[in-house]
Amino acid sequence: MNSINNEISDGVVVERTKILFVEDEGIVARDIKGTLQNLGYEVPDTVSSGKKAIEKAEECQPDLILMDIKLQGKMDGIETAHRIHARYDIPIIYLTAYSDENMLKRAKITDPFGYILKPFSDRDLHSSIEIALHKHEMEHKLRESAEWLATTLKSIGDAVIATDKDGCITFINSMAQFLTGWTKEEALGRELSGVLNIINAETREEIENPVTKAVEGSTVIDWSSKNILLVDRDGKETPIQHSVAPIKCDDENVVGAVLSIRDNSQRKKMEKDLLRL
Repeated sequence: MNSINNEISDGVVVERTKILFVEDEGIVARDIKGTLQNLGYEVPDTVSSGKKAIEKAEECQPDLILMDIKLQGKMDGIETAHRIHARYDIPIIYLTAYSDENMLKRAKITDPFGYILKPFSDRDLHSSIEIALHKHEMEHKLRESAEWLATTLKSIGDAVIATDKDGCITFINSMAQFLTGWTKEEALGRELSGVLNIINAETREEIENPVTKAVEGSTVIDWSSKNILLVDRDGKETPIQHSVAPIKCDDENVVGAVLSIRDNSQRKKMEKDLLRL
């Protein structure tokens, strides 16, 4: 027993994938719509122009859009996809009988999740849709994980700076910005040595970039016991303790490093106060 948006299987409501189909040829549209329904997808509507496609994308919020490149009206499928992509997080697969280089270059700019040349088999269509849906889901989960990690790193009390394997900054949280005097916009992409100036508090000598040792040795470097000062871009000195660890992929290749810095000012003050007693 089916409803408009779902079907019931063994007493459990199963949500069906909703696909908006954009095609300018009526006979082809009816044929492919039937194929999609036979494959178990819901097709809320088929439209023939870019304007209607944008309106329907907003109205029915499909899980995926199959977009012919040649459409009725002023906008072709690529321009339509570009406008939809700018407004909604909906994966798009192109269906087309054309495969020239210029069209492919234009299509790539819109980050499509697939490109199917006509004529195609039901199997090709089904595979392309399932791959696109899976890819979109994985990208969504990856974005959520990245956002969660960034929020966590921004909110912790320690300063955190991440770099790529060449030592260029890829992330800097608010505490690190405060201690170094560099804003995120200024720091991202710069070499760590140009932003993080650390010296030995006793000898006043500059300390070698800790990320270099961590990346080259693929090991954690802990300098919490060292007497170190961080000098910000205005010359203000802050006693710190810090550690740096390599960032590794699943294959154990080092792709960067993450540096954790703790402001030691309060601790140093307490030590001085105790010595006065």
